[in-house]
Amino acid sequence: MATAGAKVPAKKKSGMKALKPGEVLFHEGDSSNSLFIIQKGQLRLYKPKGKGFIELAVLRAGEVLGEMAYFDDDGGGRRSCSAAALVHTEIIEISFIAFGKTMEGLNPWFKTIINTLANRLRKTNARVKELESNSVSVDYGSGKQAGYEFIKPNDIIKIFGTFFLVFKSHGEEHPNGIKLHREVLNLYANEIYGLMEAKLEAMIQLLEELGYLDIEPDEDNLPKVLGMHSLEKLRALFIFYNTEKHLTEDKKLKITPKCQDFLSKIYESSEFEPKNSKTQLINIQGIIDDYKLRNVSIGIEQLNESKEAGITNEVIVGESNQLSVEVMPQKLMKLLPIIIFQNALKKLNESRAS
Repeated sequence: MATAGAKVPAKKKSGMKALKPGEVLFHEGDSSNSLFIIQKGQLRLYKPKGKGFIELAVLRAGEVLGEMAYFDDDGGGRRSCSAAALVHTEIIEISFIAFGKTMEGLNPWFKTIINTLANRLRKTNARVKELESNSVSVDYGSGKQAGYEFIKPNDIIKIFGTFFLVFKSHGEEHPNGIKLHREVLNLYANEIYGLMEAKLEAMIQLLEELGYLDIEPDEDNLPKVLGMHSLEKLRALFIFYNTEKHLTEDKKLKITPKCQDFLSKIYESSEFEPKNSKTQLINIQGIIDDYKLRNVSIGIEQLNESKEAGITNEVIVGESNQLSVEVMPQKLMKLLPIIIFQNALKKLNESRAS
């Protein structure tokens, strides 16, 4: 077997490295000259394919990556996939020079075992990658490829359905919701329902950011206890996406972040009465004046989207040119959390496609 020393720059040194969420550690095809041990955080392994990506794995603290390039005779010392941080991540980088010196100190028979295992693992990985499917969305009405979507509507339905079932069956009730150990969720999600680990991890992070759940340390002080605040809110999202999948594109709920911001301001208004089942007239002049004062490019035209969705009616000009709008309180209260989730998910998908 060829030695690794010939393909390693002499200046490469070992040391600690910190990555921000989304920061790429290396790209597929990059020259390889070191391996990494994860000390804290999570790394996503993926391969670009067409307009999208194939998600390969999520690695956590205590795991190693990049070591296969050391043993690779055929890859020319190139990375076989890309790696990026999912959260703030700390890693130890070990140069192939330092690793090679350690290998030289091993008994010949032990080096033979390591090399044999590496070859077998490489062949297994190659076979697994052949079977991986790409996360590309298709508009079945036109038959055209719509572009890359990391988490598709069907993924959401499967993930939320699994969440609801596992939390309901195995979660423990607490004053602030229902708590569940991550290992129990993994058993169902990965082993029984075959959910892709990278997508499951991204959804957990998204739900945490939106305030649906908390991540707490377990008895070993590892962040593996999930605390779901409300299963009913999760169930509402599940029902929404399960209903939407049967609708044509022109019938689906589509609210941009600007319209979402406007609706959130209306919801936060002291005039808004969520329990009012009838149409309610809300003065929006103060909201518009605030946007102008902060030089934010949001105007009443953004409410055309909410009108199409049946959340508001026409904007009305009253006395002293004060602007008001008729709002359906119950509909706004029901759809606003869904709109916020939709736009957060869209942002997540765009970040993974870039």
